[in-house]
Parts: sequence; C-alpha cells; structure tokens
Amino acid sequence: MSADFLAQMAAGSRERVHAAQRACSDAALLARALAAAPPPLLRRSPTGFDLITELKLRSPAAGQLRPAAEDVAGRVVVYAQAGAAAVSVLTEPSRFDGSMAHLEIAARALAPLRVPAMRKDFLVDPYQVSEARLAGAAGVLVILRMLPQAQIEALLERAHTLGMFVLLEAFDEHDIELLHGLLARPAHPLTGLLAGVNCRDLTTLQVVPRRLEQLAPLLPTSMARVAESGVGSADDARRVAAAGYDLALVGSALMQAGDPLALANAMLRAGRAARAAAVPGVAS
Repeated sequence: MSADFLAQMAAGSRERVHAAQRACSDAALLARALAAAPPPLLRRSPTGFDLITELKLRSPAAGQLRPAAEDVAGRVVVYAQAGAAAVSVLTEPSRFDGSMAHLEIAARALAPLRVPAMRKDFLVDPYQVSEARLAGAAGVLVILRMLPQAQIEALLERAHTLGMFVLLEAFDEHDIELLHGLLARPAHPLTGLLAGVNCRDLTTLQVVPRRLEQLAPLLPTSMARVAESGVGSADDARRVAAAGYDLALVGSALMQAGDPLALANAMLRAGRAARAAAVPGVAS
C-alpha cells in the first residue's frame, strides 16, 4: 500500500461518506448508534496472547482470497469457535470486495457467541464509526499514516462516545511517535485502544516480518499490542508473542487455509506457549 494507494482509498472513503450522509445525517446516525444494543466486549484470555481473525475476500497484494459468495456467517462462527478475541471485517468495496452487509452479517452471527466484530476500512470521518456501531461492530481500525491528527482525534472521540475499541495502526517509527502524542492528550482516555504494527512495506507491498520485532519495543506499554501482517503460521505466532505482542491480526492465511479452525488453534497454542515461557505466571 503506497502513499498514493492510501490517498486513493481515503478519497474513495470520503465519497462513500458523502453519499451516505445524503440519506442520513451525522446527528441522526449517531442517535441511532447510541440507541443500539451494546456489542460484546473484546474477548481476551489470561494467557497473554490472542488472535483477531479477519474476514477478507480480496487483497491488493494477494489477489482473490475467497469467492464473492463466501458464507460470511459460517466463516466468522468458525473463527469464534477457534477462540478469536474479535473478528475483523473488511468493508472497503473497490479493492477488498468488502461491504457493510458483511459486517452486519458477521456481527449478527457473532453476537450469541459473545465475540465482537471490528470494522476494518480506510476510515476518514466519525460518521463511519457510527455506521460501524449501528451495524453491530464493537471496534474500528484507524490508520495513523493516512490522516491528520485532528481527524484521528475526531475518530477516537466518536469511538469513545459509542463505547467502542480502536485499533490504531502504525507502519513505522513516525507513526508510533504520533501514537504516543495522541495518548499524551488528556482528552483521550487510554481505555479501549490497541496499538498495532503493520509490517507491510508501503512501497513494495511486501511483508517485512522483522519490522514487527524492530518496532515492538517502541510501542506504548499502556495498551495491548497487535502484530498485523506477516503472521501466517504457528511459528509466526510464536515469534511475535515472544517479541511482546499480545495479539496477532490474521487475515489472508486463515482465508486461504483448508482448515482455518486447525490453523487458528495451532497459532493460539504456539503464541500462548511463547508468552508463558517469556512471562512468569502467565497460564498457557
């Protein structure tokens, strides 16, 4: 995802917001979101390592991952059965084949299992946080690289108002500095925030796994840390858990796996064993 790619995705996201606002104002949508039933909480285990599994039909880097007719409800239920802390759902339509309908279906299927859904998209406006909450999501992704600080703060404020968690995604040291700056502002509580590192190179689109280890020590210690991209096997899960990550977000590997339940279980076992070995007193 080059800087140009992020700019294109942001532009498309703004067009979607403007179209949606013509049908329903921000104030009206927020009122509806505030009135919605509360979603499940992020489902963390005492082991110190969890997975955020992801529903993603297509990726600009990997191509088509699953057919458009994928059984969304069935897949996210498998992820919940595997012990996912949350399920990320792509809603970007042009390059990822995502939709808000996928998020609604996923959240509805996950609710009886008490597993939260998270909207993953190129969010640019608080309106989209309200959309996510109304669709049943408990959390959203915010890409630090893509937005000015004022817009990031507006997204955080809306998420806090709606009681949602936020995964703040960083790509490099500069993004992490911005993350620390956001946390230093007293207007934003520390609760409900996750610090993520995406190790995909923004120019080549290639995954650079060593960046996860390089950037882990720079992340805030006041929130759970999430390894994004580059985690596709039990060995990868063991590696990032040993590096200090509390969760791994896994999308493409699970979408392409012949047995996603077995792969998720193997990742969790490996990651939890690594954390148990690294942190005395943590149950595996």
